[in-house]
Amino acid sequence: MNAAVATSVFGVFMVATVALGLFAVRGRRGGEGGGLAEWSVGGRSLGTVFIWVLMAGEGYTSFSYLGAAGWGYNYGAPVLYVVAYMSCGYAVGYVVGPMLWAYARKHGLVGITDMVAHRFGRPWLGALVAVLATVFLLPYIQLQITGMGVVVSTISYGAISLNWAYFIAFAVTTGFVVVSGLRGSAWVSVLKDVLVIATLGFLAVYVPMHYFDGYGPFLDRLVTEKSEWLTFPGHGDSGLGQAWFITTSFLNSLTVVIFPTTVAGYLGAKNADVLRRNAMWLPAYNVLLFVPMLLGMAALFVVPGLVGAESNLALFKLVVDSLPAWSVGIIGVAAALSSIVPMAVFMLVIGTMWGRSVLSLVPRWERRQKGAAQVVVVVAGGLALLLTYTAPTTLVRLSLISYEGMAQLLPMVLLGLMWRRLTLLGAMSGLVVGVGVVCGFVFTDNDPVWGVNAGIVALGANLAVALAVTYAGPREHDERPDDEVLARDEIEDGTEHEEELSRKADRV
Repeated sequence: MNAAVATSVFGVFMVATVALGLFAVRGRRGGEGGGLAEWSVGGRSLGTVFIWVLMAGEGYTSFSYLGAAGWGYNYGAPVLYVVAYMSCGYAVGYVVGPMLWAYARKHGLVGITDMVAHRFGRPWLGALVAVLATVFLLPYIQLQITGMGVVVSTISYGAISLNWAYFIAFAVTTGFVVVSGLRGSAWVSVLKDVLVIATLGFLAVYVPMHYFDGYGPFLDRLVTEKSEWLTFPGHGDSGLGQAWFITTSFLNSLTVVIFPTTVAGYLGAKNADVLRRNAMWLPAYNVLLFVPMLLGMAALFVVPGLVGAESNLALFKLVVDSLPAWSVGIIGVAAALSSIVPMAVFMLVIGTMWGRSVLSLVPRWERRQKGAAQVVVVVAGGLALLLTYTAPTTLVRLSLISYEGMAQLLPMVLLGLMWRRLTLLGAMSGLVVGVGVVCGFVFTDNDPVWGVNAGIVALGANLAVALAVTYAGPREHDERPDDEVLARDEIEDGTEHEEELSRKADRV
């Protein structure tokens, strides 16, 4: 009976989610409105509220709902890096977001692959970056499939196996993103945020009161019995000390601003001021992240003995046995939507990169970029599903792998868009070295290395090689003026400049 009630609540909300996505794109299917730009970046028309919930939704994923609790359960203090890097990343995004928005608007671009191809004047470079970015985004899609699968299986009280739950996660999200695109994801983010705030607010009060008679007894017990979880490097021989915390927070705060999904949020805004306002308000959303981290440590006393991937269940183990089935279903919906929204954006971005930068190089696909992108969405989701079945791992591990790999695009994207001297050969040489170093460390289980994040060691090598090759080699001849090649944050030009960019983009 509990399984029937909880899954019924879940099913009703999933149907409502798909319906909301369809409603969001009504009347936008034909003509220009139904093209790749409308599907991938919402027609560049999303306002402050939708951009806020969309970008907050990308930051608050199943990793935050389940993985943060799991790492709080396993290690404790090191998981606070999530709050640190996201808050710092929003500060960096205050400058970078408007700069990328203006550059894309001016030249009619829809993603970082377009930007790189335009900056260096090589269409094939956009295709190469699309392939590389896909490789490092697939683990993040796998993360969301794993998270939603865990939720579906848990709220069904084991009636739905994990394997079937993973497939349900893949099927629902793939169908949703193919139909609704970025605009639908933004609309569903509103529903997700309401449920996330409500459920976490409830759990923040309920769990300490129900299991410990309040925060005082809970925190006293945590300090007395589990003090190791409250200091670096946390519980066990994790290697996640202060140096790892600082380097990971620094690396991820830079990487998040060029993450293809973050850029999709930037480019969906109707003007640059929307992005600046969001950069100021988004850190407030990070307060919610403390709740699953704390609940993960509360689970140490209630459900001890969870190991490996089982630690991802720490938060749900607290509620399944103590709350009525209908409330378990609602909490499950909030966690599931925390998977669907970011997973939809990740799959959409992969489809857009391939449709625009890879398949468009094939003449027969050039005029059917949106259709090609939607096919790629299904293929990418299928690959992530296959990885979920064959190579499962903990949610935080998947997140770190994605960020460490994507960080190697920083010199080519950010440095390249701000510094004209960087050559294609220098950027490519650094990228090859950086990707090689990070893969070497990660796949030999040497991360952290020397107590620091392996990704930042790889990025240092990447940047050093890129600069050395650039200065040692000949200058590239490019007759285009700086304004055509480089990105600027046109903050001083105000609305009139943005309207001019809009007119140029329409002509493109």
